[in-house]
Amino acid sequence: MKALIFAAGKGTRLKPFTDHHPKALAKVNEIPLLERNITYLKSFGIKDFVINIHHFGNQIVDFLKKNDNFNCNIEISDETEELLETGGGLIFARKYLDHGEDFLIMNADILTNIDINNLVAYHKQMKDFATLAVSDRESSRKLLFNDHMVLRGWLNVETGEQRLAEFNKGFKALAFSGVHCINPVIFEKIKRTGKFSVMEEYLDLMHTEHIHGFLHDSILIDVGRPESVTEAEKHFK
Repeated sequence: MKALIFAAGKGTRLKPFTDHHPKALAKVNEIPLLERNITYLKSFGIKDFVINIHHFGNQIVDFLKKNDNFNCNIEISDETEELLETGGGLIFARKYLDHGEDFLIMNADILTNIDINNLVAYHKQMKDFATLAVSDRESSRKLLFNDHMVLRGWLNVETGEQRLAEFNKGFKALAFSGVHCINPVIFEKIKRTGKFSVMEEYLDLMHTEHIHGFLHDSILIDVGRPESVTEAEKHFK
């Protein structure tokens, strides 16, 4: 299986580090996030990667070269000219991913110990084009799922705003984990072009398609702010 790691973002919440570096090279216990996630995915047998770059992307290329790509096959999806967000970044990397096989997507600034084998097995069992790892944790935005763990809506916890595929019948509100398993048929379903969030597409497609959530209770830390680096260092040695 191939994995796409989103490493292009500007990481504004991690300033001042990201004034001079990409957030994917922020360190947790002296090990860069990108290295941690490559090593983590390698532990499940994944050795083929696509990494998208934009903000100080040359530093990521140099880092990978210096470490011999961690003995993996790594392709670079270079968004230097324009940062395309997650949806646009996925479309831009299509040539590396649209080969008939399921692939994984992961945000570079997420640290977790989700069992990827279980996620992939669940994805294949559901036979969906997208399976989203989710957990019951604090988040300002939640995804809403019915009793069969099918995506039916989105909730802004702070404002109460909802986007629903149907009337909210006591849906489970769960936080997206930044890890998803995808079938390449998604490329035929996505309607947007240019710069956009893949979550916007999921929220459109939930009206006509089944998108399942994979519920986990694993450690998951969004290393997006300096204080979250401190938290991550307690769990990831």
